Amino acid sequence: MILIGNELLSGRVEDANAKFLLPELYALGVAVKRVVVIPDDVDEIAETVRDCAGRFDYVFTSGGVGPTHDDLTIAGVARAFGRRVVHHEELKTLVASYFEGSLTPEQLRFAEVPEGAQLIYSEQSPWPVLHYENVYIFPGVPWILKSKFTAIRDHFRAVPFHSKTVFVNQDEVALAPMLSRLSEQFPAVAIGSYPTFPETDYRVKIVLESKDRELLERAFVALMNSLDAEMVVGVC
Repeated sequence: MILIGNELLSGRVEDANAKFLLPELYALGVAVKRVVVIPDDVDEIAETVRDCAGRFDYVFTSGGVGPTHDDLTIAGVARAFGRRVVHHEELKTLVASYFEGSLTPEQLRFAEVPEGAQLIYSEQSPWPVLHYENVYIFPGVPWILKSKFTAIRDHFRAVPFHSKTVFVNQDEVALAPMLSRLSEQFPAVAIGSYPTFPETDYRVKIVLESKDRELLERAFVALMNSLDAEMVVGVC
């Protein structure tokens, strides 16, 4: 996930797009491996997109697709793949219909795409989603991104994650050796330990996660067998 915009790096605008997309993708069974925030710079966009597109199944960009001088995402993605920026005729027709008349150069920018890019249409969104190979280009405006992603979310559905959460009233330092042994015993199960400060009715939340439900259950049983019953505050 590549978040693009000087306003994010300066703190003038608080990111809402990763906050929305991360739980959505998790619910679809997609493991997000990286979230990067970069400035409005064509070279930086191109380098980051090129690197991520070669390493990950999907790359989402957010921001930098409007009509102003600092909207540079299309140019950056095009440069990442050595392509030209061109006007997509279908997008041009949509833009002309929206603005109802002769298009200004600024309005025409909404029809710009990396040469060879494709559109995904959906009945749930009046505007298609633009992508070039495995790079999906979303706007930075949160409600528009949400609408576009929701329209195509099933394109990314994968084997779901399964998880178990155990709340314990023990310090994390005391739990660490046991959790290390459990991690060695079940390397395919992600084990997270999350302390709470100040203390609530529990001190640590332990989360087990795997796409293999049977393996997860085995790791959960091993965890519970390693904890004294009085340590466990709750399970979900």
